[in-house]
Amino acid sequence: MSVVSERTRLGLDILAAATLAGIVGDALLRAVPWGLNAFVCTAALVAGGWWLVRRHRVAVTRDALWLGGAALLVASNFVARDAMMLHSFDVVGLIVLLAVASLSLKGVALRGRQAWHYVHAGIASALDAWLGVFPLVGRDVTWSELPSEGRMRQVRGAALGAALAFPLLVVFGGLFTSADSVFGTVVASAFDVDFGDLLSHVVLFAVWGALVAGYFRGALIRSVVPVAGGESGLSLGIIPVATALGLVDLLFLVFVVIQLRYLFGGATLVLAAGGLTYAEYARRGFFELVTASALVLPLLTGADWLLRNQPAEHQRTFRQLATVLLVLLTVVMASALERMRLYVTAYGLSEIRLYSTAFMLYLAAVAAWFGWTTLRGERRHFAFGALVQGFAVLGALHLVNPDALIVRTNLARPPAERPFDGWYAASLSADAVPLLLQALPRLDPSARCAVAAGLLKQRARLEHDDWRNWNFARRSARRLLRDHSAGLHAELCPAHRT
Repeated sequence: MSVVSERTRLGLDILAAATLAGIVGDALLRAVPWGLNAFVCTAALVAGGWWLVRRHRVAVTRDALWLGGAALLVASNFVARDAMMLHSFDVVGLIVLLAVASLSLKGVALRGRQAWHYVHAGIASALDAWLGVFPLVGRDVTWSELPSEGRMRQVRGAALGAALAFPLLVVFGGLFTSADSVFGTVVASAFDVDFGDLLSHVVLFAVWGALVAGYFRGALIRSVVPVAGGESGLSLGIIPVATALGLVDLLFLVFVVIQLRYLFGGATLVLAAGGLTYAEYARRGFFELVTASALVLPLLTGADWLLRNQPAEHQRTFRQLATVLLVLLTVVMASALERMRLYVTAYGLSEIRLYSTAFMLYLAAVAAWFGWTTLRGERRHFAFGALVQGFAVLGALHLVNPDALIVRTNLARPPAERPFDGWYAASLSADAVPLLLQALPRLDPSARCAVAAGLLKQRARLEHDDWRNWNFARRSARRLLRDHSAGLHAELCPAHRT
């Protein structure tokens, strides 16, 4: 009698969990926009991981517990809010948590890791998820170890019998169908299959199941070099690093000094500059400065890593140059935020403006954290703190309710400066519906018409929801729109009435 190895048992259980995940994912995730279904699938994934760890006594770190809770907390946002952009960030947050959780499932503690450890974990988890199912089936599970007697023998025998019977069923079925029209009708109705829909089910089941199998395989089976290993690899001296960093400092300094009045000139300077509009001044300037700010932290993190084996005086020189760059970066970030303030004052708030501002504030917090940790010789605390700050910003966005904040901000602007964009406001998610209905009587006629038309379209979309799309915001909006349906129809312009 063959003995089934623990590796094979774990591989088979991973395949079983992935099969169940594929079924659940196909049944739930095809209903969009996501709501309760996203939370249920995340809970199933966390439960599957917990079952595999407990069943096979996998040694994991204590971080796994709070990471599972964090994943459920992020997924619960799908049940609370309805903003699509916010849900996109939730998906990114879940992916980041899963990548970090792979370290914990491998027995690696998260605290004290450097930034490149997290980057390595993210890349490895992505590769495992997409490709891991193939080595899992082809190498990790030793199929010859499976028993050839008992139930397995019966299953194989039944499968062989079904394969042998298939051509016979086709032949006899064809004859009976030709001989009896009633029987033919029954067979035709039984096999009236929408093959396009069937293919979509198969593809979603296969892709989702394969991703889950590959992820768990990489986290629980694949042998890896410990990320806490030695600090070998590329290293440079202080001369090239200081030269490069000094030149970057000089560029930032020249930019800040020459452009200081221009950057903070405000509305007066913008209007005085020939051919310079608010859009050119704020939109282009803001996003270019956000990009520059986002590149500074990878630059400093990489420079710090290259100097990790250098003497203390060399690292002190780097920290001085890095401090100068961070001070100049603060001015650049302040300029970017001022440009966005001017842009919002002139044109109102939108999703891209709100989320870009939130990203800039996150960069500012991470830059301050970099200065507090890495530049004080405590680089191992930086990456974990930056990760926590990212989820803190995501949580803050959910608390402020972005779509409602956009509507509230735009409503507060004097109509004489810029008319309220009712079409855009009504195109936002269900999160904005209560505020729009409350403000509807105060709007001018054209804005009321646009908002009413947009909200009625949104009601039509919400009426097609099922339990998989359910969340609090959509439920509340659907109820409110039903109650105000008559009033909304009364506000429609003649061209929109049917």
